[in-house]
Amino acid sequence: MEESTRRPTKKKVVAVVGGGLVGALNACFFAKRGFNVEVYEIREDIRQAKVVKGRSINLALSHRGRQALKHVGMEEKIVSQGIPMHARMIHSLKGKQSPIPYGKKDQYILSVDRANLNKELLTAVEAFPNTKLNFDHKLQGWSAETGLMTFVRSDGSKEQINADLIVGCDGAFSALRKQFLRRSRFNYSQTYIPHGYMELTIPPLNGEFAMKPNYLHIWPRNTFMMIALPNMDKTFTCTLFMPFEDFEKITTGDEVITFFQKYFPDAIPLIGADTLKRDYFRLPAQAMVSVKCSSYHIGDKCVLMGDAAHAVVPFYGQGMNAGFEDCIVFDEIMELFNEDFSAVLPEYTRVRVPDDHAIADLAMYNYVEMRAHVNSKWFLFRKHVDNILHFLLPQTIIPLYTMVTFTRTRYHEAVERWHWQNKVINRGLFFCAAGAFFGSSYLLIKNPPDIDKLVVPAEKMWNRLVALRTS
Repeated sequence: MEESTRRPTKKKVVAVVGGGLVGALNACFFAKRGFNVEVYEIREDIRQAKVVKGRSINLALSHRGRQALKHVGMEEKIVSQGIPMHARMIHSLKGKQSPIPYGKKDQYILSVDRANLNKELLTAVEAFPNTKLNFDHKLQGWSAETGLMTFVRSDGSKEQINADLIVGCDGAFSALRKQFLRRSRFNYSQTYIPHGYMELTIPPLNGEFAMKPNYLHIWPRNTFMMIALPNMDKTFTCTLFMPFEDFEKITTGDEVITFFQKYFPDAIPLIGADTLKRDYFRLPAQAMVSVKCSSYHIGDKCVLMGDAAHAVVPFYGQGMNAGFEDCIVFDEIMELFNEDFSAVLPEYTRVRVPDDHAIADLAMYNYVEMRAHVNSKWFLFRKHVDNILHFLLPQTIIPLYTMVTFTRTRYHEAVERWHWQNKVINRGLFFCAAGAFFGSSYLLIKNPPDIDKLVVPAEKMWNRLVALRTS
């Protein structure tokens, strides 16, 4: 692991609460800068656990996440363990498959396994001599004034530590964030969407992928959808997103098959009817929550990152990428302000809040696009128009998905530019259509057709038909 040449004059202690994806990556960033880093995780070490608890929706790693991994020397290793997905593959009701590319030929997102990525990041943390991983540590309380933290273990024992900076990376239901809620001028909102998700598996077929592997497969059905992402073991992880009320209507195995025969008929032989009947009832549909808050810091002692600051629904594939980008943005601000926490933390809040709120809104919007808009001819037409204009004017017109997924354009700036581009393109299309209409009308007025020439051939045709009928 690459070591930083810059070190604080006095080695400060940074406590990272949460050893998930963002917490582990954050620990690498701080350790690389020379801080003494303590990571506290409520779960056991997932590298030794027989069953890994927590969310399991497959992850789509894109440019923002890769840049953060690259900063700590992890990009190549993680990319080698992922599967490139170059396009969405749309499955119609009749089983027809139609690809919609994400961008240019060399642009793709990576399907990566959440648990494996987390394990690799924890191992990377341990490679630094100035880090320590503390598992089975549940945060019981902390002080924003002193940095004193109290943890309790499963055997009832307690441990207190002091930290110069507390970094909350403990997820959407952050224990650290609860202290923020007690303070004035802290804005917080939590929204559960009416849809849940359920995971199913498509096994390998004769030792190979049962579908084309380099695609994110989507079965869009307007009010709900199913997606499938490839895994390194030649399986696909399918995720069915649907309103809870629709999940609750299905109570027997036969009803599951009837439902899939109606909406996902081509998926039944891929999953297997018996497996489908069993796995549908293995776990109830899981909820999805969107969290927004502001500000992300308290004084110079505590800061929130990842889902603790901005949990998003998974439909833009940016939850992990946004969390990873938090780490690199914070590191860039640390560089700018010479690691002065009193200046770094408020600047991080100022810079990051509008971007994280923007991606939370985009994630909500993209669910509608994925389950419904991809069936629209106008949507597909606009996609082609956007791509053609991007090819002709690469610096002026950039598709929203390209800005979000394949660049580090700030999220809120990408949204603003997208709205501007939509206005320009829609007006352009309107004027083109109006010009074509008025142009053809002018030509017809200036050069009216000869009615007599049109009538005579019509009469001849009618006479021939009458003759044929009477003959």
